[in-house]
Amino acid sequence: MSDTIFGKIIRREIPADIVYEDDLALAFKDVSPQAPTHILVIPKKPIPRLSDSTESDTELMGHLLMTVKKVADLANLSNGYRVVINNGNDAGQSVDHLHLHILGDRSMNWPPG
Repeated sequence: MSDTIFGKIIRREIPADIVYEDDLALAFKDVSPQAPTHILVIPKKPIPRLSDSTESDTELMGHLLMTVKKVADLANLSNGYRVVINNGNDAGQSVDHLHLHILGDRSMNWPPG
């Protein structure tokens, strides 16, 4: 896998508005927000896409969802929020590093796209 902007954020080579970090994950505000609150949660392990994860990543995948919950609580998204994972070009994935979008502080429509 080639290096991505998210790898550079993890290594602090480029700045980001980090809102949460632990040994396995990092959460930061999206630079091009699609909602009043738009935070990305990424694994520190470089996994290009959700479809590239393996059975050995099961614990990490669960950790990422629990991180979303923690970050949403920190952001006070008590009225609800949406979690989005884009997988591949047709889904709109623009960075080849698995990331979960937390979108909140506005009403969401369904279907989304």
